[in-house]
Amino acid sequence: MQKLNLDDFTRYKFLSGLKYSPNGKKLAFMLHQMDVEENKYLSDIYIYDVEKESITRLTSSNTAKSFTFKDEDLILFADSRDKKDKERREKGEDFTTYYEISLNGGEAVKSLEIPLNVSKLEIIDKDNLMLIGEYNINKPDLQNLSDEEKEKALKKWEEEKDYQVIDEIPFWFNGEGFTNKIRSRLYIYNIKDKKLKPVTDAFTNVSFFRLNEDKTKAVIITNSFIDKMQIKDDLYLYDIKEDTLEKISHHDRFQYGFADFLEDNIIFTGTDMAKYGINENQRIYLMDKDGNVKEISPQGFDLSIGNSVGTDCRFGSSNQIKLDGNYLYFITTEYGNAYLNRMDTNGNIEKLIKTKGSVDGFDVFDGKVIFVGFRGLKIQELYKLNEGEEVQISHFNDWLVKEKSLSAPERLTFTTREGITIEGWVIKPVGFEEGKKYPAILDIHGGPKTVYGEIFFHEMQYWANEGYAVFFCNPRGSDGRGDEFADIRGKYGTIDYEDIMKFTDTVLEKCPFIDVERIGVTGGSYGGFMTNWIIGHTNRFKAAASQRSISNWISKFGTTDIGYYFVEDQQAATPWTDVEKLWFHSPMKYADKVKTPTLFIHSDEDFRCWIAEAYQMFTSLKYHGVEARLCIFKGENHELSRSGKPKHRIRRLKEITDWFDKYLKK
Repeated sequence: MQKLNLDDFTRYKFLSGLKYSPNGKKLAFMLHQMDVEENKYLSDIYIYDVEKESITRLTSSNTAKSFTFKDEDLILFADSRDKKDKERREKGEDFTTYYEISLNGGEAVKSLEIPLNVSKLEIIDKDNLMLIGEYNINKPDLQNLSDEEKEKALKKWEEEKDYQVIDEIPFWFNGEGFTNKIRSRLYIYNIKDKKLKPVTDAFTNVSFFRLNEDKTKAVIITNSFIDKMQIKDDLYLYDIKEDTLEKISHHDRFQYGFADFLEDNIIFTGTDMAKYGINENQRIYLMDKDGNVKEISPQGFDLSIGNSVGTDCRFGSSNQIKLDGNYLYFITTEYGNAYLNRMDTNGNIEKLIKTKGSVDGFDVFDGKVIFVGFRGLKIQELYKLNEGEEVQISHFNDWLVKEKSLSAPERLTFTTREGITIEGWVIKPVGFEEGKKYPAILDIHGGPKTVYGEIFFHEMQYWANEGYAVFFCNPRGSDGRGDEFADIRGKYGTIDYEDIMKFTDTVLEKCPFIDVERIGVTGGSYGGFMTNWIIGHTNRFKAAASQRSISNWISKFGTTDIGYYFVEDQQAATPWTDVEKLWFHSPMKYADKVKTPTLFIHSDEDFRCWIAEAYQMFTSLKYHGVEARLCIFKGENHELSRSGKPKHRIRRLKEITDWFDKYLKK
């Protein structure tokens, strides 16, 4: 077996966007891979023939994006292959180009161009599409202008790029840049007339829509705001033929996650956030035609809908929830695993996939399930559910477990003083030898409402191949164990810190091969916060790598895309109601106690945890004479470790590994 190399992740294939054809005979999906030389990701559409049980590549441009089935034999997909399109976008023109391709093969043919940046598109009929497109309130509408008028408007818009005017919050968003006065708006596009008709108003964001079976109505989830976005949604019903939009929200303050038509009813998920705040688990509801709502999830239902199992080996997204017939299919995160379930309207839940690991996404047609999953140390592959048994369909990444030396996580638990069991794992170094002492790395997940599990994590497996033991756990605040376990509002750095330190004690007690004098700590986002917190409260770690971190809750409140509502909710304070509490929970308060050499990794377009958080903590450590290094990644955001440019991801992992080698391998 060969050693796992730092850059082997650039060979991995990632699967997303699973979608059955209208007759259920084919399934299309996206396959993504890295091009290190060009420093980008390549994406194409593949087809799985259900009857022939074969997989074929459908597109070859490497630039395919979202797609939908036009009929049983044709796919309509967005693509950015045309170089002239790139030139037009650089001039400030917004549009999305769609191509058509037969499932039987052949060349893709340019089909239509929509004068918007489109994020979601569905076909109503042969002449009309429903879509979500980016709408900039301040940008000139080019749709009805002549070429000369369009040129003048774009030139004037180009001059405005030297200025950024802000008059609302949030004013920027991670991965999107400045979003002031920009909304995701719902439209009807007439193909024949090439005309866009707005369905929602200029100040409304549409996050989701679903058409009914006969394509006459749509249920829509919206968030409308002027000046300050509130953390609440609305539910609307749009009658396409009558062109009427009716608000059907059942609650004044509610976060809707999903909605669909179930005969004359609407089934939806969401939470009123009343007891556990913005991270409260969603419940499942049914609304009848008169607007009466009842919860249909079982009494005491406390599962997290969706997948929050962490890994650095994903790209793109797939269905987490879908209605098929009279069943609602949905993924749940439970402890360190993500399973697939289905539920009828009486609240009877059946766990369809019980295997440990991660169901990353799925599609279902007439009860037939195909999903993307992690199994053991295998990374993403396509699987089908055959009479309750999983059958692997694809083999894009089989080489990894066949060729590379990997180390399976070993489960460890301990009980807190309150009697709560905390779950974690240890990965032994590859080539482990009894009697030998090894350095170790504590890795802390983000969120905090996410989880670690036993699935493949490239950075951890790489460190194990470099002679490190790696250990990690799910402290209180993590997902997968209900609302009460996940609720650490106002407690950051207290009970979660206790859990992580007690887990470290447990690991050192049960793993005497770890050298207690050579332990490092790292983590990103919440894990970066906790890394900053740990080095200010203990000197037991000989090196630290703090990634996309939080150091000061007071500054985070006013500088990040979610700060003004996340800080208030999670810290139970604002700078005006209890500034001392925010400062108490800020790692920067304890920076004068730090002795641990610390590397900071941050991206200059990370608007979730803004770069000022790294600047402050780095400066504080330098001020107090602590060895520190700050590596800034230009053009990257909060997702650097998961979807950053290939070369940047290589450099990130090299920076962290070199830092630990310097201090832990002496």
